[in-house]
Amino acid sequence: MKRLTQKKILLGVSGGIAAYKAVEVLRLLHSEGADVRVVMTPSARKFIQPLTFEALSHREVHTDLFPEQGDPNIRHIELAKWPDAILIAPATAHLFGRAANGLADDLLTNVLLATEVPVFAAPAMETQMYANAAVQKNLDSLRIRGYTLIAPATGALASGASGAGRMEDPEQIVESVVESLAGVRDLAGKHILVTAGRTEEDIDPVRFITNRSTGKMGFAVAERAAARGGRVTLVSGPTALQAPSHVTRVDVRTVSEMETATKEAFVDADVLVMTAAILDFRPAEIASQKIKKDGQLLSIVFEPTHDFLVELGAKKGNRIVVGFAMETENAEENAKRKLAKKALDLIVLNDLNVEGAGFAVDTNVVTFFDRDGHRRAFDRTSKLEVSDHILDWVVTACQ
Repeated sequence: MKRLTQKKILLGVSGGIAAYKAVEVLRLLHSEGADVRVVMTPSARKFIQPLTFEALSHREVHTDLFPEQGDPNIRHIELAKWPDAILIAPATAHLFGRAANGLADDLLTNVLLATEVPVFAAPAMETQMYANAAVQKNLDSLRIRGYTLIAPATGALASGASGAGRMEDPEQIVESVVESLAGVRDLAGKHILVTAGRTEEDIDPVRFITNRSTGKMGFAVAERAAARGGRVTLVSGPTALQAPSHVTRVDVRTVSEMETATKEAFVDADVLVMTAAILDFRPAEIASQKIKKDGQLLSIVFEPTHDFLVELGAKKGNRIVVGFAMETENAEENAKRKLAKKALDLIVLNDLNVEGAGFAVDTNVVTFFDRDGHRRAFDRTSKLEVSDHILDWVVTACQ
């Protein structure tokens, strides 16, 4: 079934190297049944020609603010009123700056000022530009005004560097639009509690122990749960990630802080998805001063941290609790043991020996084990897709 049948999408293409990916975005929108018109900025035409989009959309591509002689329409007003939604992919820092500040010096920015339909935007820029305070201020301003920002991925950039800022894959961009317009709200009325990221425990005033978790998996779960209508609380350890739209974020650092915040939110939660990589050990004593190097071996005594998920699993009642197992050996046996010990409803196994799984990547390879003894393995896929697989299971379990 084509999920965007009878939907009209205006695709805005701004001037970045990722403009070539907009061709695939257009193709995917068409495959879902959408009627698509394309507006290109002058800079976008430096990277790709309008003829490519015209051939795929079977429509004129709009590039000029001022209509041709004899055109009775005020073009930007007509284009602003025509669609059910506007999607900008790629969206550059320059475009965000103009849109956030009400500037309109080309056709696309005039359309954005005049429209009243939902606007989706997929940022594409270098990491330093994306992290710049001015750019983040502009993004926050647009979020407040109702823009849906499709967070960029981390990976190879045009400069040859690698980092956050690469435009999200066309499949994920289109999926975000589809789910919003198609009205998939199967978690409406549910409070979804997600934990994410790492924890940290101090050794002395300068040093601490932690792990490699970036929080990507948990943030993906939170993003998808919110998109599917859930009321989402995200308890996050230290991470550089931006909170997804429409998600309540609680920042913590230590295991104790993670435990307190999670227990407080769990009181009225319907579902807990525990993706956080919580430390199993912490220093038994924290040095009051910086430990000096003296050429001798240093020994630190570690004590186990409190595994509060066992406690939550034991008193969960009718609530659904999903855990994660990150393993390097005897993976399936260890995951099943955790499932039983912590009274979980589902455990998601990440085997670090499998390529494409683990920390600091946008993909994952997981296997599900549920309370009824079922096993389901998934091929490598994006963490957003893994999140939807988890939430699909949750929806079924809640029925």
